[in-house]
Amino acid sequence: QVQLVESGGGLVQAGGSLRLSCAASGRTFLSYTVGWFRQAPGKERAFVAAISRGYGRTYYADSVKGRFTISRDNAKNPVYLQMNSLQPEDTAVYYCAASEKFYDGGNDYDYWGQGTQVTVSS
Repeated sequence: QVQLVESGGGLVQAGGSLRLSCAASGRTFLSYTVGWFRQAPGKERAFVAAISRGYGRTYYADSVKGRFTISRDNAKNPVYLQMNSLQPEDTAVYYCAASEKFYDGGNDYDYWGQGTQVTVSS
């Protein structure tokens, strides 16, 4: 019922910035918790950030806290991930996901996007 599409990935130099977008068809993101995850080659998928349904409280992994910001554009629908001070360790495929639950720290999201590549050069 919901299709998620990530965009905004690309190649940036260390210290640079990038903004990812997650657009959805179907129900409004106001009814969903939306999370961002990433997976680097040879590594497990890892949680990055989330914005909870309802009041929109945000949550971040320790590795990105202070550098990344997740936000929601209610008028235009997409959820954004603003990434600043990017480092080579941030290189990964980034996925957005949506859940009908309020944020509880879990990874059992209902819908997943196809991913967008982020590459940070040194």
